[in-house]
Amino acid sequence: MTATTTSATTAHAAEGERGPFVVGIGGTLRAGSSTERALRDCLAAVRRRGGRTALFSGEDINLPMYNPHDTHRTAAALALVEALRAADAVVIGSPGYHGGVSGLVKNALDYVEDLRGDATVYLDNKPWGCISCAFGWQAAVGTLGQLRVIGHALRAWPTPLGVAINSAEPVWDAEGVLVDETTSTQLDLLAAQLLSFVPAGGSPR
Repeated sequence: MTATTTSATTAHAAEGERGPFVVGIGGTLRAGSSTERALRDCLAAVRRRGGRTALFSGEDINLPMYNPHDTHRTAAALALVEALRAADAVVIGSPGYHGGVSGLVKNALDYVEDLRGDATVYLDNKPWGCISCAFGWQAAVGTLGQLRVIGHALRAWPTPLGVAINSAEPVWDAEGVLVDETTSTQLDLLAAQLLSFVPAGGSPR
């Protein structure tokens, strides 16, 4: 994690700074996965536009199975929930596993249930960006649709653009640099929509 892409343990370090706070969640347990790269590229575009970001990926979301009847939370789970509580917008990235959202990502999103008693229930009125990556278009597009449905269930506003990425194609080079122009343009536009849809004065807390 870098200072500008805030880590799970310092999600509020930039609270006093200006600019909307965008939280990214997703990826896999493999460092540098296509989904994590896409999230990082989108968050980088957010920062170029003056936003602040935090990324929860890999081990950050390797959390115990969510149990609403057990109030104990790990430090990682608490950091995720607190970041979502403070977020002005959220962007989710999931691989397409067997045609759907991965268990790792879905379990992390289940922790949003801890916001049910907040004044702002769940992610009410917050922009919700969706990114899916799969080895083929069918799983990528299907997973993207599921992420949109989850966003609606959490009372968020899915952005008009969602980004489905076919990782069977040469999207990144061997060094992890985004080289596909279409994907780059879409992730940049997604970042712009996330920021432009944040209500004036920031999302409600």
